[in-house]
Amino acid sequence: MDRIVKSLVEDLLKSLELSSEGIEKDFEKFSNYCLISKEYNKSFDIDISETGTGDDTGIDGIAIIVNGQIVENKEDIDFLLESNNYLESSYIFVQSKTSNSFSSKDLNNFGFGVKDFFSETPKLRRNKEIENFAEISNYLLSKASKFRINPKCKLYYVSNGNWNGDQNNEAVIATIVKDLTGTNLFSDIVYDPIDANELSRLYRNTKNSITTTFLFQDKVTLPDLANIKESYFGILPLVEFKKILMDENDNIRNVFYDNVRDFQGINNPVNTGIIQTLQSNESELFTVLNNGITIVANDLKASGNKFTISDYQIVNGCQTSNMLYDYIAKNDKEPIQNLHIPIKLVVTDNDDVKNKITIATNSQTAIRREQLQAMTDYQKNLEMYFQTVLAP
Repeated sequence: MDRIVKSLVEDLLKSLELSSEGIEKDFEKFSNYCLISKEYNKSFDIDISETGTGDDTGIDGIAIIVNGQIVENKEDIDFLLESNNYLESSYIFVQSKTSNSFSSKDLNNFGFGVKDFFSETPKLRRNKEIENFAEISNYLLSKASKFRINPKCKLYYVSNGNWNGDQNNEAVIATIVKDLTGTNLFSDIVYDPIDANELSRLYRNTKNSITTTFLFQDKVTLPDLANIKESYFGILPLVEFKKILMDENDNIRNVFYDNVRDFQGINNPVNTGIIQTLQSNESELFTVLNNGITIVANDLKASGNKFTISDYQIVNGCQTSNMLYDYIAKNDKEPIQNLHIPIKLVVTDNDDVKNKITIATNSQTAIRREQLQAMTDYQKNLEMYFQTVLAP
């Protein structure tokens, strides 16, 4: 293990308050953390991805992501299916070696282990961790009728060496991808070799604050306020809001940590109404029907209408954001051009102000469903009818 990677491994263990378990095991944790973080922009327990020692079928780490959440058991799948009425999943497999070279034999063994993982008649011995992951996977695949698309499968082989595109190694990878494609289980298959430089870059990405750049043309500047650097209110085209909501891999960003309400699923009545509006012939009314999204950022750099915000969170609008993400995914990630999102952007590094904004934007007077029903024409006409009948 080179000095830079070794230093980064030690930094991870320190930040997660983990004790060293030896070079090999520490490097496995580090690799799992970097590669799962590449695909999953939320906090997670690194221990749940480990596949144990001995009879691990050549796999050091596994993560099964369903509807944007890492699942740890079959009950998680049931909950997500009930909440969303669909399943969209991806598998992440990691194998890591501290050696300074990429071995064709090890690349093939890793690929064979992944193929055996999905086999209905596996040939390799499995420890309890692999058995548990396989049980979750089999249960997920049994719900294929609820798949939006077939799962994605991503294999990452990590080495401390430098990847040079060796012909034999490339041939092994191509064969594994071909074999996995032949199972007809997956909508997309990736088998990527990760060398020391790429691994270091991935880890540094996990340390960087979330930053994005977008065009904010239709806005007004709000008055100066104590402990607030800048604040704006306006509307943002969906194509620009997508840059705030999703990363370069089209994964939803981890920007809801400060939001008091987690995503309630597409079967939630409010969220059902949002998607009905988005799919209707009057989708442009979304701008006036939606309460909007509040974003709090630590820093803003502006050049005309080009805004770059850093270390930001969506403190109100979790439901709207997730439904927009769902809508983009269902429409091949091509946002409709005439849809605009009401946006409030507040720039402050004052934690007390952030908390007050979060509390205020999430405090609403409860309105019962029957009160809303009373606003319909039918209820109003019914009320007028009874007034005429009961009139003296």
